[in-house]
Amino acid sequence: MTCRSATTSRSIAPALLLAVFGLASAGTTFAAQPAGHASGMGGSAEGVFVAEIVLLLLVGRGVGEIFQRHGQPAVMGQLIGGILLGPSLFGWLWPDAQHLIFSTDPAQKSMIDAVSQLGILLLLLLTGMETDLRLVRRVGAACFSISITGVIVPFVCGFALAQFLPDTLLPNPTQRVVAGLFLGTALSISSVKIVAMVVREMNFMRRNLGQVIISSAIIEDTIGWLIIAVTFGIATNGSLQLLPLLTTVAEVALFMVFSFTIGRRLVFMLIRWSNDSFRSEYAVITVILLIMGVMALITNLIGVHTVLGAFVAGILVGESPILSAHIEGQLRGVITALFMPIFFGMAGLSADLTVLADPTLALLTLALLVIASIGKFGGAFLGGRIAGMSLKEAIAVGSAMNARGSTEVIVASIGLSMNILSHNLFTMIVTMAALTTLAMPPMLRWALGRLPVDDVEKQRVDRELLDERGFISKLERLLLLVDDSPIGKFTAYLAGLVGGGSGMPTTLLHLKDGKLAGPTRDKGPEQSVKEVKKGARKSAKAVSKAEDTLVAKVHLTTRTESGATAATIAEEARKGYGLLLLGLEDAFTVKGSFTPALNDITEGFDGPLCLVLKGAGSTGKMPVLRTGTTILVPVNGTEVSRRAADLALALARPNRARVKVLYVSKAARQGGRITSVSHRREEAMLKDIADLAVRYGVQVDTAIRTRATPDKAIAREVAKGAALVVMGVTQRPGEELFFGDTATAVLAAVTCPVVLLASERIRSAEARKEVTEVGA
Repeated sequence: MTCRSATTSRSIAPALLLAVFGLASAGTTFAAQPAGHASGMGGSAEGVFVAEIVLLLLVGRGVGEIFQRHGQPAVMGQLIGGILLGPSLFGWLWPDAQHLIFSTDPAQKSMIDAVSQLGILLLLLLTGMETDLRLVRRVGAACFSISITGVIVPFVCGFALAQFLPDTLLPNPTQRVVAGLFLGTALSISSVKIVAMVVREMNFMRRNLGQVIISSAIIEDTIGWLIIAVTFGIATNGSLQLLPLLTTVAEVALFMVFSFTIGRRLVFMLIRWSNDSFRSEYAVITVILLIMGVMALITNLIGVHTVLGAFVAGILVGESPILSAHIEGQLRGVITALFMPIFFGMAGLSADLTVLADPTLALLTLALLVIASIGKFGGAFLGGRIAGMSLKEAIAVGSAMNARGSTEVIVASIGLSMNILSHNLFTMIVTMAALTTLAMPPMLRWALGRLPVDDVEKQRVDRELLDERGFISKLERLLLLVDDSPIGKFTAYLAGLVGGGSGMPTTLLHLKDGKLAGPTRDKGPEQSVKEVKKGARKSAKAVSKAEDTLVAKVHLTTRTESGATAATIAEEARKGYGLLLLGLEDAFTVKGSFTPALNDITEGFDGPLCLVLKGAGSTGKMPVLRTGTTILVPVNGTEVSRRAADLALALARPNRARVKVLYVSKAARQGGRITSVSHRREEAMLKDIADLAVRYGVQVDTAIRTRATPDKAIAREVAKGAALVVMGVTQRPGEELFFGDTATAVLAAVTCPVVLLASERIRSAEARKEVTEVGA
C-alpha cells in the first residue's frame, strides 16, 4: 500500500460523504412529492427509484475503490456500502431520510428488487464465464480431494448448527432441515472471484498450487449451485420428501447432461451465427443474454432456482471458441459497473448490524464465524494433506478456501427471499461472509509468500509467460483465402498447422479458378479443406503430446467465392479475425509488383496479413515439412520480426522441423571496416527467440551476418537447404501493396516459398471509413 494510495483514499472518503448527503437530500425531496407532482402519477416513485440507483452506485463504487486500494476485494466494499446505507448507519443517523429513499412500500421496493434479482442472474452468468473447466481437467485429482472435503466438512458443520439455532432465528422452525441446507451451503462454498484475485495478485496463477486453489474453488462453486438447486426443490415442496427429491435430482442431472452435450454445440452455433450474421451493435451480447434467460427458465420449469441455469449458461458461453475478448469485456463491463453494485448494495441494505447489540445474537454470530472458519479451513487442509501436499501448501489451500464473499451473499439472499432465513440470520451470514473474506487476502499472501518454487515449475511458468508476448497464442480466429493452385493448398495446410494447436475457428474462402488463378481445372474447396484438416490434426497431436491436454477440433467454415474484392473481404473481416492468410497462384505482375486484384483484396483487411508466395526461382513444387526440414527466419529486432519467428516455430512444431534464425546486423561494413563487434542487441534478440523455441519444443539454430546486405544473406542461407522462408515485414503506406526493398529482393532471389507476415496496414481514417462503407 503506497502513501499516494492512502492519501487518495482519504480524499475519496470526504467527497463521498458530501455526495451521499446531497443525493440523500435530493432523494427525500423526490419522496416527499405528491403522487401526481411534476411528472404525473408515477413521478415520485420514479424519482425515488433513480435516487436509490444513484446512491447504491455512488456509495458502492466509492467504498469499493477504497477497499481495493487497501488490498481488499472491491465487491466487499460494495457490500459494506449497502450496509452503510441501511439501518446500520444511514438509518441510524437519519432514519426519516433512509425510510423515504429505501421505502418498504411493496410497490416501491419491487422496482429495485427486480433490478437486484436480474443482477443475481448476470453475476452467475459472469461467474460461469470465468469458470475454466480446462484448468480443472489439467490440474488433476488434487483439486477434487480438496473440494470434496472442503465442502463436506463445513456443510456438515452448518447443517448441524442450524438444528440448534433458536426458533426466533427461523421464520418457520418446522423447516429447520431446509434452513440447515441453506446454512450448510453458505458455509461450504468459496468465492472463485475473490480467491482468483488474490492468487493473481501474488503472481501464483501459473504456479501449480495456484492452479489447484482456483480449480478447487471452481469445483466447490459448481457443487454449491447444484446443492442450491436441489435445496430449492425441497423448499418448494415444503418438506423433505423422497420421491420429489429424487425427481429433482434426476431433472438436474438430465439438464446438466443436455447442457454439456447438445447444449454446448447449440450455444457455440448461436454465438457464431449472431457474430457473423448481425450488423447491429452488440448483437452477440443480446444472444448471450437470451441464452442465459432460456436456460434460467428451463431450470425454473423443472423446479430449481434460475441461478443454476444462468451459471451453466455462463460456463458454455465462456467455452465458446468464437467469443472474442472485447465482447466478453463489454458484457463484463455492464455487469460490473451497474448490476454488481446494485445487488451487493441491496444485500447490504437487508443486513441490520444494530441487531448485534443483542449479546445473544452477537455470541451466535461469533460462533457462526468460528465454526465457518474452522470447518472451511479444516476441510480444505484435510483434502490437501490427503492429496499429498506439504504442511505449508495445505495451510495455503485452507487459507484460500476460507473466502466466502459474493457466493455466500447470493445464497443467503435466495434463502431470505424464499422466507427460509430470517433477517437476523441473514445479517449473521453476511457478517460472517464479510469478515472471512476480509481476513483471507492477508492470510493467503502470508501463506503463499512462504512457498518457494522448484526448478521444474519455474521452467513451466517461464514458458507460459512467453505466451503472453506471443502472436500465435493470442489469435482467436483465422481468415483463409486460397485458390486451387499448389500454393493455395500449401497455404491451407499452413493454416491448419497454425490453428490446429488451439482448435482455432477458421473460415476458408475458396476462389474459383479463372478469377485470380490461371485457367486450370477448378477442383472446388475439397482439396483445401483436406489440407487444413491435415495440418490441424498434425498440430493438435503435437500440442496434446507435449502439454498433456486435449485440443478441440478446428471449427472450419467453408465458402466458395467467384471473386474477392476489398468490399467482400471487409464484409467478412467485420466478423472479427486476427489474421488473414492468402495463398494465390497469380500474385505478381510481369514487372514483379503485386497484382491489382491482390492489392484490392488486402485493402479490405486492416489486421495483420500472412502472404504465402512463390520465390522467383521456384519450380512451383511446394516443400514437404518433415523432421529435419529447415525453416529460415530473418529477424532484425522489430516486433513484427518476432511475430514471424513465433509463426515459424508454430509451423515447425507439429513436423519437428528445424528453425534457423538469421540476424542480419545493421552494423555492416562502413568504409571497409565493421562498425560493431559485440552484437549485444542482436544476441539478446536471438536469445529471446531461443527461449520461445524452448516453449514450442523446437530445435533452433541462430546466426548473425554482418558482411552482406539482408537479401543476399538470406539468399545464401536458402541456398544451403532452407525449404521455407518466414519473414516479418511492415506494410508501407500507399495505394499499392509494398513491404520494402528487402522483401522484394528476397522474393526475386530465392527458389523456395516465402511467407510474409505483415503488420497491420497503415491508412488514414478517411480511407478506413471508405473501405468500411463499401463493405457494408
